[in-house]
Amino acid sequence: MPTSEDLDAIVATVHQEMQAHLGEGRVADYIPALARVDPRQFGIAIVTCDGRTAAAGDAETPFSIQSVSKVFTLVLAMNRLDEGLWRRVGREPSGSRFNSIVQLEQERGIPRNPFINAGAIVVTDAVLAGGRPREAIADIAGFMRRLALDEAVSIDPEVAASEEETGFRNASLAYFLRGFDNLQSPVEEVLEVYFNQCALRMTCRQLARAGLFLAQGGLDPLNQIQVTSPERTRRINAIMMTCGHYDASGEFAYRVGLPGKSGVGGGILAIAPRRAAIGVWSPGLCEAGNSLVGQMALQRLVALTGWSVF
Repeated sequence: MPTSEDLDAIVATVHQEMQAHLGEGRVADYIPALARVDPRQFGIAIVTCDGRTAAAGDAETPFSIQSVSKVFTLVLAMNRLDEGLWRRVGREPSGSRFNSIVQLEQERGIPRNPFINAGAIVVTDAVLAGGRPREAIADIAGFMRRLALDEAVSIDPEVAASEEETGFRNASLAYFLRGFDNLQSPVEEVLEVYFNQCALRMTCRQLARAGLFLAQGGLDPLNQIQVTSPERTRRINAIMMTCGHYDASGEFAYRVGLPGKSGVGGGILAIAPRRAAIGVWSPGLCEAGNSLVGQMALQRLVALTGWSVF
């Protein structure tokens, strides 16, 4: 494990090396609120299991975590349903676009995994569990604040509104799911929760702190709270490794070698088991919808730390 000074130097090196690439990629312009984000931003933060933090760049700038939120709603759903969740959603890489309707129809309403949009909508339905959307949204936001140890974590109403205004494909997926009896709550209510969870705003530092329990068998190593079981943690990390970057998950595993989950807001949460959680953010995306500079930064970080799981 690098010393605090080594970790600071490594993060500074990664930040410096990424400067030449800032602005590369394309922001998620199909969501109006994200289309206006300056692509020449980059932040990185590491929180270690022994309580150290190293950060550089725009690590304190809040951004829309988008699909990174799916990791945390999956934790909530697994805590509630355990193995019952897997009767409604699979655990295999999709090999298709994250919002594919064709695949969902071919597989008769059972989404391939919980990180593609259809699977995440099923997970959100499991979290909602027939309750009121406002209460479920408050529960998700409260969960994130507790994990991050920061009351500043919030939901961006502008992004949530943009999601709703442009979310026709997600609505189509949700109606398909309902048609196959794989949604229990009304479509409109499930989508309300889903759009709001994707609109969570966090910094790299908050995101890394929130994900730290995934590096320590479900136990938050800094306050000794058991967030989820060791067995569920292993399974969540496995799904992050195989499915966390949509149909570029294999490439991320090859180049970075850490469980991770990306979002089209440009954020990535990566987990170095028994060592640390890492949050990176840069809004420019590759063709698969993952942060271009964020992936490069994590690849360089792993090369400098030796944290790959392989």
